[in-house]
Amino acid sequence: MTFAADAVPNRGATRFSDIIYEKIVGMIADGNFPVNERLPSETKLAADFGASRPVVREALERLRADGLVVSRKGSGSYVRQRPDSSMLKMVPVGSLADVQRFFEFRAGLEAEAAELAARNWQPADKERITAALLSIEQCLRNGELGAEEDQVLHDAIAMATGNQFHITVREWFRPHFAIGHSVTRSLSLKRTLEQIRSVQDEHAVIVEAIFARRETEAHDAMKKHILNARARMFQGV
Repeated sequence: MTFAADAVPNRGATRFSDIIYEKIVGMIADGNFPVNERLPSETKLAADFGASRPVVREALERLRADGLVVSRKGSGSYVRQRPDSSMLKMVPVGSLADVQRFFEFRAGLEAEAAELAARNWQPADKERITAALLSIEQCLRNGELGAEEDQVLHDAIAMATGNQFHITVREWFRPHFAIGHSVTRSLSLKRTLEQIRSVQDEHAVIVEAIFARRETEAHDAMKKHILNARARMFQGV
């Protein structure tokens, strides 16, 4: 089944709002909009970017959802945190909003995978998951990125579901998964040792719940891990 372009509500407006969203993120990262300072009004931003106010409003709503800005009643939008500018260099131009949306997609997909893995894993799955977890640990000790090892762990959990569609989806969207793993792990290497360790601790909680066949716990731990990874993209200076 196909759909005409005009059958998709606000298709053009949404795309333009993604562009405005990325421009504002870049200006916050570069310090043009300092932390704790008020952003220009919607009217001013619309004029600066050559956009309508509804498009700017949509971009600001997404920035609030991502924790970069906060609204103060009667006062406007203020910068809440400044992401590391290197994050923008790791993401293809024009795709930052899509990367964030993919994290939202992953949160549901991989949480369900972890739950199914807890229910269905077999001895061979346990060996794969354990080996992948140890590989990430070795990367941490060596000060290596470990993005591929991280992805292997998530692949192993998908395999443990016993549902080929979880494996197929990971193959279909492998470039998208790779960007997420690469960006978050690259940024994590710039954090404190405690912050780096917290990511692996999240993995350990997921794996422990899976092996104990605690399905709900595995689901919730994975969802928290993915949403934390999404939030870590915007942690910075």
